[in-house]
Amino acid sequence: MAEATPVMQIPPLDNTFGAAFVGMVAAATLHGVSCVQTLYYYTHQADEWPTKLLVGAVMLFDTIHQALITHTVYTYVITNWGKPEILGKIVQSLVIEVLFNGLTALLVQSFLTMRVWKLSNKSIILTGLISLFVIGEFVVVVVFTAIALGFETFLELKKLEALSRTVNALAAAGDVLIAVALCVILHRSRTGFHRSDSMINRLIVFAVNTGVLTSLCAVASLISISVSGDTFIYIGFFFCIGRLYTNSLLATLNARKMIRGASDPVHTTSDFSFSLRDLPKNGTAASVPGKKSAQNISIKIDTTQEFATDQDSERGDDKMREAVSAFSPFTKG
Repeated sequence: MAEATPVMQIPPLDNTFGAAFVGMVAAATLHGVSCVQTLYYYTHQADEWPTKLLVGAVMLFDTIHQALITHTVYTYVITNWGKPEILGKIVQSLVIEVLFNGLTALLVQSFLTMRVWKLSNKSIILTGLISLFVIGEFVVVVVFTAIALGFETFLELKKLEALSRTVNALAAAGDVLIAVALCVILHRSRTGFHRSDSMINRLIVFAVNTGVLTSLCAVASLISISVSGDTFIYIGFFFCIGRLYTNSLLATLNARKMIRGASDPVHTTSDFSFSLRDLPKNGTAASVPGKKSAQNISIKIDTTQEFATDQDSERGDDKMREAVSAFSPFTKG
């Protein structure tokens, strides 16, 4: 009697390809949000062509990245389903996606760095320091991709764990530095006038929001690869970083009109009316018996309240124009 061929057991996939699948779905959801924001941007914003080109390039890289990670997960869990020997091998799309994530981060962080450059009166030292983190991160991404393309298994890829940590550490540090720099510069730009300070406060909130999500995601990926390097939990977080960069960029660009509108003078109009028939009638025809009451007359009074603003303050307006222009670094001025 022939011996039965031993069947290889498929290992649990919850914290490996399960984590990658969750990251892919989350990234796809965020990609849908960025598509809506992109449509709104091109139909409601009137920026110069460099900014429009930036948005188009970011969305292109983001879309390619989404296609690559979808191909990666599909290949492992669908195409090669039931083939446990394949699970230890690297699908090339998993390596290439790192490069496109890096390209998205490079473009968005460069955009934010230009905002710092304009708001800091073109400070070479501050801008140069931030640029070191941004360019350094992309260089490490390129090195990682070039080396990883020569590997065939995840055991070999584990040799590049230090580079993976470096990428996430530089990404988090760069985002935090950009956010802190913008907050400090904007806070120092406060003039004491309600109108300009109100707008600057909103810009500070946007500056924080720009860096907090990407920083947290990079830190989560860094912690995951350090604590659970044998799992793919860090890959799930890394899949989403590019999407967060894209949405941060688009949210920043699309929020400019709202910020400008919030700083405009507030005008409110109230109106009310009353009828003369409600007034006391003393010695009028209306008080004579047998005569019809006088025709009712309504008087409408419109009142307009204008709240004092620093609209005439040249200093306040200059600060506002300078701050808002930083949201579009490619504009002149």
